[in-house]
Amino acid sequence: MRSFRSRIATAAGLALVTLAAFPPAAAVAHPRPVDVQLLSYTDFHGYITPQSNAADGTIKDAQGNTLVVGGAPYLATHLKNLRAGKAHSITFSTGDNFSGWPVEVAHHADEPTIEFMNKVGTSFTTVGNHELDRSLEFLRDHMGEGECFGVVGEDSCFTDSDGHPFQGATFTISTANITRKGSTEPLFKPYVIRKFGNVRVGFINLTTPTTVDGSTSYQPTLDNLPLVESANKYAAELRHRGVRAIVVNIHEGAAAGNDFNGCGDSKAGPIWDFARDASPDIDAIVTGHWHAAFNCSVPDPAGNPRPVVEASNHGRLISEINLRIDPRTKDVIRAATTSVNHAVTRDVRPDPEMVELVDHWNAKEKETYARQVGTITGDVTRTRDADGESALGNLVADVAYADSQKTQGGAADLAMVAVAPVKGSNSLRGDLLYAKGANPADADGRVLFGEAWATWGYANPVLTVSVKGGQIEQALEQQWQTQANGSVRFAPLAVSGNVRFRYDTTKPVGDRVLPEHVLINGQPLDPARTYRLAALAYTLLGADGYTAFAGHTDAVRGERDYEAFRDFLRNGPVTPPALDRAAPVNAAG
Repeated sequence: MRSFRSRIATAAGLALVTLAAFPPAAAVAHPRPVDVQLLSYTDFHGYITPQSNAADGTIKDAQGNTLVVGGAPYLATHLKNLRAGKAHSITFSTGDNFSGWPVEVAHHADEPTIEFMNKVGTSFTTVGNHELDRSLEFLRDHMGEGECFGVVGEDSCFTDSDGHPFQGATFTISTANITRKGSTEPLFKPYVIRKFGNVRVGFINLTTPTTVDGSTSYQPTLDNLPLVESANKYAAELRHRGVRAIVVNIHEGAAAGNDFNGCGDSKAGPIWDFARDASPDIDAIVTGHWHAAFNCSVPDPAGNPRPVVEASNHGRLISEINLRIDPRTKDVIRAATTSVNHAVTRDVRPDPEMVELVDHWNAKEKETYARQVGTITGDVTRTRDADGESALGNLVADVAYADSQKTQGGAADLAMVAVAPVKGSNSLRGDLLYAKGANPADADGRVLFGEAWATWGYANPVLTVSVKGGQIEQALEQQWQTQANGSVRFAPLAVSGNVRFRYDTTKPVGDRVLPEHVLINGQPLDPARTYRLAALAYTLLGADGYTAFAGHTDAVRGERDYEAFRDFLRNGPVTPPALDRAAPVNAAG
């Protein structure tokens, strides 16, 4: 057996040999940085089909040249080309993916957009305001998990371009600042962490605080938490978890000139305050919502620059940010960060799989358009009489009233719908005619899905709210509004069939309707009483130009206008309503 002294010597010798095998610390080579490519698109709104109009299918470069852009087949190709040769790349969306207006998507519960996003390798998305145009459950359970609702193949869970039933998103839906009313606990994952080599990047996802009170995304049971506070909270949490490279993906935006790769001086919008105030631990900010295009660098609170980018809308641009991460500190080397916006031009080969997808859903739309949803016994038109009434206006007021009766907590006393609003868009968009149209599936009195869709609505929910009788009287007074040139504009409101009112245009504007001349279920309007009123959110929020409903309370959300209208039509043959709900005070009867 060796002595204690010899064992020490041997151990020391081994230690000397081991140390001698390594060069001095100063000579150790620095490990190579990890390069991570971030590719993002925003406000896609279901524009899978290449568009031919200037607003959706073109964009101007810095020299003012018009570039033809957009469409899923070209967006997919550009994403593939940008990823080529990149060891570490991730693709994500900055929200408002669906709830858009292309009929091939909108008629199919926005499922075509999910198919597109899955196929182009989207890793995650934040929640845009339009993601909540229907309901939390629609977003989380249907879009996210693939749960069906209504009649399969008619209302949801359509067959996709591969012949498969809808399965929902393969990507993560995330936002840090959407909660239940009164709660501070996010309803979705507040951030996602992705690993690239031996480094991790955290992506905090945020939603514009205008969401829960927006006219289409109005969600009275939800709350928005503040943006900066939410970003800072989760940046600190990520650092506590050892994540040093942090990106904010925020569906809130701004404007910064007209050069999609520039950063003009005429900045406007809330993102600039956010960029100035959000934690310096955040290394890059990707924005959306404003449908703007810019590529900026803004100092964080510590004075270090970080990119702030936005990629327009409808698939016209892709934002690329390249992060260089130190594998020792796990943090971003800010000085090596680059950013650029790429136009999704159509001078590349369209992706064949996406061409098939677009063709499939456009063919499917023709089938869906031709599906019967109801029957009418006569023409239902927008033509107004001298009192401002029209058959379609009265019908949609009845639709809003009926929707409130089946909505839990609804049961309105009356409904009112703007049929010639003071400002904003008119929700009456077409006539329903009894005679059959050109579509081979049509017949006399038959209402097709596409016809109903094109008649009334712009994805606005029916809300039932509490208002005073005096507010209803004031709203009826606001049908006449004095213009800047002294003329009086008539902007009639349609009322449900249980309401009758009279007016006197010989009186001054603002004094033409008396409470005793307004009957609800045969009873005179009581200015002091609280009534439950059904109307579109757009009107109740004042966007139509009627201010009378400000301060309404106890809002309950019903169906969107589109779905409420189809449900009403399905209940049996619809007879055009009589034009007998409004009349001058001196009218006979």
